[in-house]
Amino acid sequence: MSDAPKYGWRFIDDQGTFELINPQQTSTLYFPLLNQAGMQSCVTPTLNGDAKLDQNTFLLLPVSVEDLHNTRSARNFWVRINDEPWSATGNSPAQLVQELTDTDAAVTLQAGFLWHSVCRQHKATGLEAAVLSFVPTNQDHVELIKITLTNQGERALDLEPISAIPIFGRSADNLRDHRHVTALLHRTYCHPFGVMVKPTMSFDERGHKHNLISYAVLGVDGAGNPPRGFTPLTEDFIGEGGNLCWPQAAVKQDPHVQSAQSAFDGFESIGGLHFQPVQLQPGQSISYILMLTIMSPEDDADALIHRYGSQEKFHVHLAEARRFWVDKLASLRFDHQQARRDGWLQWVSLQPILRQLMGNSFLPYHDYGRGGRGWRDLWQDLLAILLTDEQGVDQLLLSNFAGVRMDGTNATIIGSEPGEFKADRNNIPRVWMDHGAWPLITTKLYLDRTGDLDLLLAKKTYFRDHLSHRCQRSDAHWDGRAGTQVKSTQGVVIEGTVLEHLLVQHLTAFFNVGEHNLIRMEGGDWNDGLDMAAERGESVAFSALYAGNLRILSELCTQLSRAGKVAIPIAVELQRLFDTLHDPLDYEDIAAKQSRLQEYFDAVKGDLSGDQVLIPLEKLQTDLVHKADWLSNHIRRQEWLQDSQGYAWFNGYYDNEGQRVEGEHPHGVRMTLTGQVFPLMARIASREQAAQIVGAVDHYLYNPEFTGYRLNTDFGADVPPLGRAFAFAYGQKENGAIFSHMAVMYAYALYQAGLADQAWQVLDGLYQQSQDFSISRMYPGIPEYFNDRGRGMYPYLTGSAAWYMFTLLTESFGVKGQWGDLCLAPKLSAEQFVSAEAVRVTTTFAGKQLDIVYCNPEHLAYDQYTIGAYSINGKVFQPPAGTRALYFTRAEVLNWPDEVHIRVNLSS
Repeated sequence: MSDAPKYGWRFIDDQGTFELINPQQTSTLYFPLLNQAGMQSCVTPTLNGDAKLDQNTFLLLPVSVEDLHNTRSARNFWVRINDEPWSATGNSPAQLVQELTDTDAAVTLQAGFLWHSVCRQHKATGLEAAVLSFVPTNQDHVELIKITLTNQGERALDLEPISAIPIFGRSADNLRDHRHVTALLHRTYCHPFGVMVKPTMSFDERGHKHNLISYAVLGVDGAGNPPRGFTPLTEDFIGEGGNLCWPQAAVKQDPHVQSAQSAFDGFESIGGLHFQPVQLQPGQSISYILMLTIMSPEDDADALIHRYGSQEKFHVHLAEARRFWVDKLASLRFDHQQARRDGWLQWVSLQPILRQLMGNSFLPYHDYGRGGRGWRDLWQDLLAILLTDEQGVDQLLLSNFAGVRMDGTNATIIGSEPGEFKADRNNIPRVWMDHGAWPLITTKLYLDRTGDLDLLLAKKTYFRDHLSHRCQRSDAHWDGRAGTQVKSTQGVVIEGTVLEHLLVQHLTAFFNVGEHNLIRMEGGDWNDGLDMAAERGESVAFSALYAGNLRILSELCTQLSRAGKVAIPIAVELQRLFDTLHDPLDYEDIAAKQSRLQEYFDAVKGDLSGDQVLIPLEKLQTDLVHKADWLSNHIRRQEWLQDSQGYAWFNGYYDNEGQRVEGEHPHGVRMTLTGQVFPLMARIASREQAAQIVGAVDHYLYNPEFTGYRLNTDFGADVPPLGRAFAFAYGQKENGAIFSHMAVMYAYALYQAGLADQAWQVLDGLYQQSQDFSISRMYPGIPEYFNDRGRGMYPYLTGSAAWYMFTLLTESFGVKGQWGDLCLAPKLSAEQFVSAEAVRVTTTFAGKQLDIVYCNPEHLAYDQYTIGAYSINGKVFQPPAGTRALYFTRAEVLNWPDEVHIRVNLSS
């Protein structure tokens, strides 16, 4: 395995396991632990962090990233060594100082999918403490911790182990709101194996409710024996004048302990478990197992002790969890014969799964979230999931379409179950204008991988709440009691095809234009920080994406026609937006487009007629192409600009004063990366324009210090009337940071334009910056962005991970579907072969496991090679000269064996 940079992590196997020496000397490191049943934890090198099910069910104190160094509340495990207190997790004052300043502090972290271990040593005596944590991959809401104490010294040690894990036991809202009052609700009970807390009620945004949830810290020693006693109340544990870093229950000799069956009402609680004193001889080890759990009424503490309460059982569940996550990631693996890069990619492939389970919330940097997932997240995470597991994806896609409103907007509060949508929180009428574009991108990937055109004709309901007219109006008569599905005037639930849902989203956007005849910004586009241009703002960037999508929709109609379909049913209200079929509009006439859209909004603001009309697919396709062509030409003609230095690019936005955002300004040149990505992706930019865009982006946005592309130039001191993002410090988050998500989409767009070497520079730059621990200060993976110091911010939960894997597989390695058929069209850069003459990807397609090797012994660049001889399971084929892509029909692929080895030679 290749070595990490100094003081950085390194991989110690080919299963993603990494090691980091003295992790406590880096701030803000944290690691996720979770399962698919909803248990969500995070741990730091000092076992700080929290554990919860959702916003209203926190077992441990909720933390944001600043709390990781501010709070003393942690998973602590004290050991009195010959009557002197020492923390096995590094949480005593002397240790915090010593481990921070001593480069030989002898603290080692190892972590893998998804387990976390920290080992530290008490230098004076040689006592070593290894703390191993994970969440079992079953239905239990439990985090397991095993503390192993080993005497590495030369003398016997008298030890007294004491766990100290504060139990928060309520909603995160109560961190400040009613913090003391909600403690009065606590009923604390000393179970024979631990401390249990069951509040009588819950106070949170749901109101005052009878509580059924219990929170507990349970424990056994390695032989399965219970603790000898308990200190279950925080104030007793810390003692007068004490604190969690120097608690009297751990500092004093022979503290008073409570026996099993003891109960206390109305206090803050702690999992203070006192285990039997033990003498540990040199070379001997002893272990303790802690169970941090959130229990529903049907759960039982005794059952948890039986299930996990021994070393053997702990390790059985650990092995199951490790196997579960490794197997989950096994279906997509890249091999550049660069251990560090390929191991890093395994962690990136995990990230979309984490975001599918956690949304954008519940990790310390994601302290703005209250749970649930955003609309955009639903569809972008599915990009990566589709690449690894097609089972049941059709139903996930179908259920998600139920969140679309008839006015083209969508529900913004997404429930935990597929197809669960809720009215907007606090009735906030906000629309992100990009939301309608993402479902088609994900659906197209599904269709390309499966050829399942029937999905387009599947029926699904529409979402309804009090909002209408793209959230510009509110229906005072709607109270939700009739449900959140659109109905007819006869009370029948309305259903439309998936294709109709897609058309609703795109047609309403096409007509929803501002004074420059581009799609209005409304509450923002992909960049949530562009939220202050709802009146006059327009997004050129996403107008380009919608133009490209309209062309894709026309292709869907063509494919349905080829499959024998002649016409599709459309809600009668929608047909007025197919203007070329019966009442053509001049698309240059902004007022006419706006008026037509308002007519449609008025027609769908409440109950629908329930009537449908059949529209021939050929006419539908013609209408969509006409709209796509007009919008694309309009952007080319109106938004291409050039500065006084000769650099040229597309303007991306108009602000709330109706002014063009990009170009030369008194404060300097203004340019956005987003404004270039989507004209490239939608093929609106010509080849010459694409080359000019690359030159401008490299000149104005590339940051060589951190090998990445900024989201925008510095717009200056005056905040433009576009959004709050520009009130952020420049180089932070959405204002000029190296924002991974848009950077990866830039790489994807460059691949679409045939600029493979430039695209790889983007992907490789993000990897180089991420893995340089001395600057990025993060575990393996890709962050949401890098700040102006190069630090990786908001790790794990970012849509950039899904786009990175999607782009690397389908564009760089060129493994993609085409209406169900398999296409191999590699766009590999010569730099990807630096360490070897061949690169490999393992992936699945049509239920087959594909092992694809690309050989490039001459290290040719993308524009220098074509596909030479190739083999399938050893049988050699010779394609025609000049072949750039290999195509295999779905029927051919289905006739292959379950495991297929393909070797492709790239030659000049």
